[in-house]
Amino acid sequence: MAEVLVYVDHVDGAVRKPTLELLTLARRIGEPVAVHLGAGADTAAPTLAEYGAVRVLTADAPEFADYHVVPKVDALQAAHEAVSPVAVLVPSSAEGKEIAARLAVRIGSGIITDAVDLAAGDDGPVATQSVFAAAFTTRSRVSRGTPVITVKPNSAAPEAAQAAGTVEQLSVTFGELATGTKVVSRTPRAATGRPELTEAAIVVSGGRGVNGAENFHLIESLADSLGAAVGASRAAVDAGWYPHASQVGQTGKSVSPQLYVAAGISGAIQHRAGMQTSKTIVAVNKDAEAPIFDLVDYGVVGDLFEVVPQLTEEVKSRKG
Repeated sequence: MAEVLVYVDHVDGAVRKPTLELLTLARRIGEPVAVHLGAGADTAAPTLAEYGAVRVLTADAPEFADYHVVPKVDALQAAHEAVSPVAVLVPSSAEGKEIAARLAVRIGSGIITDAVDLAAGDDGPVATQSVFAAAFTTRSRVSRGTPVITVKPNSAAPEAAQAAGTVEQLSVTFGELATGTKVVSRTPRAATGRPELTEAAIVVSGGRGVNGAENFHLIESLADSLGAAVGASRAAVDAGWYPHASQVGQTGKSVSPQLYVAAGISGAIQHRAGMQTSKTIVAVNKDAEAPIFDLVDYGVVGDLFEVVPQLTEEVKSRKG
């Protein structure tokens, strides 16, 4: 059976959920071969095998941590040459999309970004995308070379399927460009105890209607009661009410959770582009004509300062 390269997103060997989703999708089109770069391969291998990786190609070198992106592209290119896969799957993070784009150029292949589903086709893998601010759903395939496909987090439920997960060393030769951009410092992000925005099953976002940074605690309280991540509209971020890292939208992060709650967000196309593929959408807005209501599964016309605290208390009471 043909093999599919899966780029492993991990933290010191702790495999992140989007990679488990990629392994699940990869099994629809071939046998997954995981590519683990950096430290922690021994820790990651059992998890990768549990979710279907028939092989785990590993490489560890200081270049992966000390320099930006290019060493990882070198390694993924080496894996491509060693395996000759039917496709290369990469998580749709900012770094993942840059790695995928550079790899596609290197190997002379087409690229599909932000896929939300994958299926086998007669002429190669077929990817489903939500395009034009999620107004249309398309099915596409790459017509030249090995398809390089980035997949949005939360596009598939991870499903275990035990495989061999044989660990093999990957030989990597770094090119001249590998050391072109050096990482000179790192600042750990302050821990909030909440899930990562793009990976969260539930997201609660606040917008212009929150009316100030001092009121975002209402959004945070609802999110914490639901075990959710906190997002923000561009208007809220531009006003300095919430960090840019939490912006949901076309110029922020794209999310696709099981539940998306929008409080005080009008529903401009820029915001909709980043959350329209959410499975269930709930909105709270005092303007009954707000565009967000054209999109929602459930809408509440009301003042968020009254509705959100009541909703938070109701969630807490039901959790006992």
